[in-house]
Amino acid sequence: MLFFSIHTFGQQPAEFVNPLIGTSNYGAAFPGPIAPRGMASISPFNVAGPQNRPLEKDSQWLSNPYVNENTFLTGFSQVNLSGVGCPDLGVLLLMPTTGAVETNHLKYGSTYSKEVAKTGYYSVNIDKYKIKGEFTASKRVGVSKFTFPKGQSNILLNLGLGLTNEEGAMIKVVSSTEIEGMRSVGSFCYNSPEDAYPVYFVAKFSKPANHFGVWKKTPKYEGVEAQWMGYNGKTRMMKNTIKTVVGDSIGSYFTYEFDKKETVEVKIGVSYVSIANARENLEKETGGKPFDTVYKETYEEWNKELSKILVEGGSYQDKVIFYTALYHTLIHPNTLNDVNGEYPQIKRTKIGKTTDTRYTVFSLWDTYRNMHPLTSLVYPKQQSDMIKSMLEMYDENGWLPKWELNSTETFTMVGDPASIVIVDACLRGIQDFDIYKAYHAMLKGADQIEENPLRPGLKEYLDKGYLSTNYPGPVSTTLEYNTSDYAISLLAKALGEKEDYKRFTKRSLSYRKLYDKDLKLLRPRTATDNWYEPFDPVAGANFQSNVGFIEGNAWQYAFMVPHDIRGLIKLMGGDKPFSDQLQKVFDIKQFDMANEPDIAYPYLFNYVKGEEWKSQEMVKKLVREHFRNEPKGLPGNDDTGTMSAWLVYSMMGFYPISPGDPIYTLTAPMFDKITIQLDPRYYKKENIVIQREVNSDGKIKDIQLNGKSLNSFFISHDDFVNGTTLKVIQE
Repeated sequence: MLFFSIHTFGQQPAEFVNPLIGTSNYGAAFPGPIAPRGMASISPFNVAGPQNRPLEKDSQWLSNPYVNENTFLTGFSQVNLSGVGCPDLGVLLLMPTTGAVETNHLKYGSTYSKEVAKTGYYSVNIDKYKIKGEFTASKRVGVSKFTFPKGQSNILLNLGLGLTNEEGAMIKVVSSTEIEGMRSVGSFCYNSPEDAYPVYFVAKFSKPANHFGVWKKTPKYEGVEAQWMGYNGKTRMMKNTIKTVVGDSIGSYFTYEFDKKETVEVKIGVSYVSIANARENLEKETGGKPFDTVYKETYEEWNKELSKILVEGGSYQDKVIFYTALYHTLIHPNTLNDVNGEYPQIKRTKIGKTTDTRYTVFSLWDTYRNMHPLTSLVYPKQQSDMIKSMLEMYDENGWLPKWELNSTETFTMVGDPASIVIVDACLRGIQDFDIYKAYHAMLKGADQIEENPLRPGLKEYLDKGYLSTNYPGPVSTTLEYNTSDYAISLLAKALGEKEDYKRFTKRSLSYRKLYDKDLKLLRPRTATDNWYEPFDPVAGANFQSNVGFIEGNAWQYAFMVPHDIRGLIKLMGGDKPFSDQLQKVFDIKQFDMANEPDIAYPYLFNYVKGEEWKSQEMVKKLVREHFRNEPKGLPGNDDTGTMSAWLVYSMMGFYPISPGDPIYTLTAPMFDKITIQLDPRYYKKENIVIQREVNSDGKIKDIQLNGKSLNSFFISHDDFVNGTTLKVIQE
């Protein structure tokens, strides 16, 4: 039935996905296969070696295992992150070669050609060896298929090379068809090195090797002892051994003698719990299944997820960027638990067990703004499990997550964003979790002054209403605390906690103390309450560090009070000064499409009656300018789906303007018809349909819900999901 209904709309949504989008322009996406929210993923690894400079992992800050412009391939990594700003994972590198075994990646690496990237599938020709590599993945298993020419062929598993700067690994050849081991990863953003952790794996080969072995490269010693070491700095080759080898630069090789063209499939199961679990993941998910079966199953799972939103009209290119963006929002947060439900708890003091999905990779400073609201609307069961995962982290760690990665807390970026995500989902109707536990977890993060890892400087914030220049990024941090406090006030109100409601509402408005009425901008204050001097509102553009702001400047943070835009309009002196100042952000080229704090600004003209057309024009212009069907088709780092979520919303014609508030602001959809399938476990209606009627120049003339004019460019989430048809009529 599913495929019949999809075919009536033409091509299946999964056919429109182009995983190469975002693999250039620092988008940090990878083109290889992954299942929806998968633990395992395969990416071509082309960021090692001088041939790849300047976009090479050791010559600059680089957070992705693959860059589209690069030409030198050194393997295929089996666990990867998508759209993040710091390097981690990108390990367990599989590489096919021919001829004599070479273990130095700079020597065995190759140029490549004929890349094909599709939903759940990637293939490439490895030029040096005339080998074709094909790749797919299930949730916890990467599956590779290599087509070798006649002669000696090898499959290398290199545990020394990786994107993470952590070292250390263990490997053991179990038999001529199986390898097991682990690799240490971690230190995301080069912090919390003491929290480095293992990823375990089991690799199974479809054909027994004629020869196998392991290698270990020893470090180079100087001085007297070096005189006695014949093996100093050399690589030891240990042939046909099944002993366990540990070290930094280690790996294994499987060698085949083929008298004709042959294919070998390699399945690599991964786990963050144990080798035994990695083996069970492999057997349960991909046991006796050939490559094509795994690919078909993953493709169908993707198609089912992407089909929750069906679009009609619009160009082919529009559908490609839309469905690729939706695809990118379904990578992180991703699955952490094994098939048996086990997962490592935060700090890895215990192994936990779940019957739901334990999610990981919560880049919350980015995703609270739009990605999580989108998940609540279209994939509410996933959002529910994400919130339950956050509350489990609170049980394990004493705190809600800030930027959690594979059960380590990286404490990256500023603010207390988990509260916003939980409140936003709760007020959109996802309430199948312990709301009071969540509420008390939020209060702890918002009120505990001593030893609070979520809110540094909380005492000063409570005393003054803002952070001073004694703290890094004080204006940015104040605004983030304000936004979280507002979300907490909304939940307090819903729970009947009147005193908390008043207290947190007041706290949420303290940004006003940082408002400079002469500049009409927010600016930092010193600990003595004076304006910080000298102050340059433009300093901090392009992610340069500056006093006052984190990843941005005064212009990019000028309107970052989504919960109090009407209050800000009043502060600025009314609609016109507000509108003029907002327009100025764009006119003086201070709007940054790749930056989260200002990502909602194009929609803010909707707060000024008569100027809503500016939002319509601006959103359309930004979509056309920054999102394209090409590798550099994202405006910058995808930030685990945040840029992509912005595009999905913008092309559908609505946006969650104030995180925590269950409201949307409206603009012109970019398709004739959009059908959003609603989950009956959370919503009453089967779907919501958005239609557009375009006459001449395209300005919105009327917006109707079920045939009745809204007379507003805002709609509540409840009205939206309980309506049947939202019709946007353009002049």
